[in-house]
Amino acid sequence: MIETIAFDIGETLTRDDRYWGSWADWLGVPRHTVSALVGAVTFQGRDNADALRLLRPGIDIAREYAAREAAGLGEQLREEDLYEDVRPALSALRELGVRVIVAGNQTVRAGLLLRALDLPADVVATSGEWKVAKPAPEFFAHVIDAAQTAPGRILYVGDHPVNDVFPAKRAGLRVAHLRRGPWGHLWADDPEVMETADWSISSLSELAALVGG
Repeated sequence: MIETIAFDIGETLTRDDRYWGSWADWLGVPRHTVSALVGAVTFQGRDNADALRLLRPGIDIAREYAAREAAGLGEQLREEDLYEDVRPALSALRELGVRVIVAGNQTVRAGLLLRALDLPADVVATSGEWKVAKPAPEFFAHVIDAAQTAPGRILYVGDHPVNDVFPAKRAGLRVAHLRRGPWGHLWADDPEVMETADWSISSLSELAALVGG
């Protein structure tokens, strides 16, 4: 029985297109160039921040991030950055008595912005706040603590095999792989992903029926 569902953030709950577009604007390159490079490093299995390193070899991403914040052009999250199924799906799960956790690889500021959106969730946390990022086992230990139940009663939902599907399964959680965003679509039919994930879904709206069933 699934008692808690924990959600990845980027490309599971939130769209990343405006995020990468803002980096393109900051670096003075076409948005299409950044999108293409993010796709390329994704295909190669590299960190998506490598797209910025390809554009600006030697870039200090942390320093640039701080400079953007100081210029008033820093990280933002708005209602329109949420996928359309997020609020209805999370609300439906809570109505079923499921504990809802939002937990992904994001900054401390992203955690503040997410909480400001007042999502229908019991816990909202980020790797920046926990000081450990996926795929580290310690991240999923935090998820289990926040879930307040046994690992086998927790379902982790995410799009990324390396950061979501495989480490969550190793931690003893159930896993739903979401076909969404570049990573979700790229690896949706990968045999290892299909074998590891307990479920493959195309929308968060599928989860209520899954839990209810």
